[in-house]
Amino acid sequence: MSAATGGTPRMRWPGVAAAALGACAVILGALGAHALHAQLSPRMLDVWHTAVRFQFWHVLALAICALLPRSHAVQFAAVLLLVGIVLFSGSLYALALGAPHLLGFITPLGGLALIGGWIALGVAFYRRRD
Repeated sequence: MSAATGGTPRMRWPGVAAAALGACAVILGALGAHALHAQLSPRMLDVWHTAVRFQFWHVLALAICALLPRSHAVQFAAVLLLVGIVLFSGSLYALALGAPHLLGFITPLGGLALIGGWIALGVAFYRRRD
């Protein structure tokens, strides 16, 4: 708790994770645009860029979790968003690089985690007391 947060405890790990995953998204986006452009088929390059876009958007949601007062809903949202980014974007990166198609079964699980993270974030906002 500090005066800067109005005495409200906040979670640090979602902010650290968002910063690290945001930096990774920039690196992976540049890698896809430059180094992998000649290596991947247009379809797999599109899969790669989908992973980068989803990672960026959900990193922002994770950062929002770091800014909200700590609650069970915020903690749950942050965990689901982190798991969702890893499973959804991670599986798409792997598939684009030639991983077995069987890995594609993980992608929808990551999508469900991302959806759950947004729902939990909505619950956190609904329950928030200013």
